[in-house]
Amino acid sequence: MEPDLGLFGPHSVTWKVHSEPIVSLGGLRSLYLQALHPRAVAGVAQNSSYRSDPWGRLNRTSEYVGTILYGTTDEVLQASSRLRRLHSRMRATDPRTGEVFRIDQPDLLRWVHVTEVESFVSTARRAGLPLSDREVDGYYTEQRRAAELVGLDPGSVPGTAADVAAYYEAMQPELELTKDGAETAAFLTVPPIPPSWGGRAFRLALSLGPPRWTYLGIASTAIALLPPWARKIYGGLGWPTTDATASLSARGMRLLLQAALAAMPADYRIPPMRRAALERAGLV
Repeated sequence: MEPDLGLFGPHSVTWKVHSEPIVSLGGLRSLYLQALHPRAVAGVAQNSSYRSDPWGRLNRTSEYVGTILYGTTDEVLQASSRLRRLHSRMRATDPRTGEVFRIDQPDLLRWVHVTEVESFVSTARRAGLPLSDREVDGYYTEQRRAAELVGLDPGSVPGTAADVAAYYEAMQPELELTKDGAETAAFLTVPPIPPSWGGRAFRLALSLGPPRWTYLGIASTAIALLPPWARKIYGGLGWPTTDATASLSARGMRLLLQAALAAMPADYRIPPMRRAALERAGLV
């Protein structure tokens, strides 16, 4: 019997891109992009527990993404079905117009999908992962399968780098930095230390010490990796020098991650979901 490798598999561009831990930086970048869509960020602000339980929400999101990437067909279908049911019950109010809307509208789902996958592949490439233009287009095409799982028509989702560029160009008139967007971006840049992380003195040390400054460097790189037009909406600069500096920073982070992983025991170098998928494929 052929192993059940779910949506993708070891020969996919998706597995190549997501074998790189640096794509986590792309995940953070995507959240800054998503916060620029007034309705999308309102839907998150009014329905999400990211303020009261940010690390729990991050863990749940990571589990979903990992399942879509590496789960069996049954696991993928169950996870996506749960997500669609959850989204179908959620409503939000547009703070600009007072209109109540569903958060599973195709235009909102498409924005979240495109910003996420574009951030993953762009960050990996700028961090030094060798990807040809053909592979990048292949990644976008493969990710249409993930888009279909959340309820989108795959044909309505950009499937090449040129499609993504055209989509971003068309979306820019709709984007702006609202109060919800600014608060979300600030939260992403300076997240709170969870109360469960030790006593008050320990949390204060984390807040003011090296871990906080390290994270600020990571968040700053994620912002600098944004497209120039997105940085301008945030009030930053769209200079090419910023792009070059961000790419150098991402490359440095990738090298540090590689060195840190190389120093770890073999069992800890590969995330459990990916390891399970590689075992089903007979590759470990």
